[in-house]
Amino acid sequence: MDNKTVSAGAYALLALLVVSGVVAAQGSGKPPEHAASYWTAERRAAAIPRDFVIDSRGLAYIRGKSGQLIPHGHTVAALAPARGKPSGNDSNPPAVTNLSPADGATVGTTQTFSASITDNGTNDTGVKSVSFVIETPSGTTQSFNATASGDSYSVTLSFTGGIGQTWNWWVVAKDNGPKGGNTTQTDPYAFMVSDGGGSGVTDPTPDEGTVTNARWTKGGTIQTAAGRIYFEMPNNFRLRRWSGYVCSGTVVNDGSDNGRSVILTAAHCVYDDANKAFARNVLFIPDQANTNGAGTDLNCSNDPIGCWEPALGVVDVNWTTGVFPNNIPYDYAYYVVPDSDAHTPGLNSANDALDMAASAMDISFDPSDSEIATAGLPTLAVATHALGYSYSEDPNFMYCAEGLETEGAYNDWWLPHCGLSGGSSGGSWTQSQTDDLGTGPVMSVNSWGYTDQPGMAGPPLHGNDAACLFTRAKSEPLPSQPMADGAAGVIGCQSQP
Repeated sequence: MDNKTVSAGAYALLALLVVSGVVAAQGSGKPPEHAASYWTAERRAAAIPRDFVIDSRGLAYIRGKSGQLIPHGHTVAALAPARGKPSGNDSNPPAVTNLSPADGATVGTTQTFSASITDNGTNDTGVKSVSFVIETPSGTTQSFNATASGDSYSVTLSFTGGIGQTWNWWVVAKDNGPKGGNTTQTDPYAFMVSDGGGSGVTDPTPDEGTVTNARWTKGGTIQTAAGRIYFEMPNNFRLRRWSGYVCSGTVVNDGSDNGRSVILTAAHCVYDDANKAFARNVLFIPDQANTNGAGTDLNCSNDPIGCWEPALGVVDVNWTTGVFPNNIPYDYAYYVVPDSDAHTPGLNSANDALDMAASAMDISFDPSDSEIATAGLPTLAVATHALGYSYSEDPNFMYCAEGLETEGAYNDWWLPHCGLSGGSSGGSWTQSQTDDLGTGPVMSVNSWGYTDQPGMAGPPLHGNDAACLFTRAKSEPLPSQPMADGAAGVIGCQSQP
């Protein structure tokens, strides 16, 4: 029997076994070596973020570490980015209108600055960059990159001085035209700050409006519960070639002492929906931001509490039967970590139970939870925090924060200005009406974005199989020995179509 026939037969067997919630052992049948020793410095350096994005045609791609777009589930090349003038001669700079606050306005200690900016006339090449410039009463200036939502650009700033004095602000917008682009700089708008203390203007902080991408410094349970996940996914159905990836995950409270811990992450960090196989060589490194090393390295012993090796993944059957983006609503999953023979110790903890060493976060599947929803809908007025270990910020723990919206045909939750970079996939979303935003509960995970604009989507964890799957993760028998490549997991729950 040739290889093509074997591959087809294996896929048919997998399809049959999905119904009963188990996965056949695929590949060579040889168990992987311990993940902690597998991830050499060279393999970690070669790993890329498993960052799912969608282009304007609705096609899915994985964004590589240098920004290249790798087709996922198809072979269609990515759209080429616009460079220079596409045709004709773009000599028109962007149009800037609707500046707010208006000239002569009085603002408080926190203020959102915004403007409408377009560059879409005949031969125009589109907006390339927008910055808002703030001039202090003493005449010094500071520039802030604005984030876009359609034609609206904004940034939220807090002021800690210059009370009762005149400040100025203006907009600088550039397009993609020839020779570096055409630039518009608006006339200065004066404004006065009504209250505050100290001096100067600072970047946004967690409680001061939109945060696009910043280092998490508030601590809380999330600091130790969240970590980076290393793993490999196959390059084809035959499972003969594998590539390394990184994601994020969070240890969640399973409410019992059952000899295991559970990590919440995104389904695309657990199961390859295109090649129909579970990840292999999975390694979880919690609180890596506080490593004694310079960054991610081979040495688990210089991380605060070490590394853990999950025994299996648990993923929704609805994720496995589709291919992204058709399975977007089910992009949640769990890794199960045994309390024994899974831990490589670190600096400060000899406890082999991950949930004890890392302090697990609560997870909410209840849309009526008073901290995350009102009348079954998300609390838009309360800032939602999306957190994760962005690959480009290694080893820092990063976050974005803003009011919640919805996006796309599947009505995923959406943070329109979030600028978390690749590697943050699977990291937790939290929402709280208190100042201690590091306590949870977890309400979603980082899932996907668009190829040509900022923003992060996350699936709600209610109205689907997320709770049922969590029960499966808490009760699934642990394997007595490592599972074969591509088979380290279970597929469960069909309570929701």
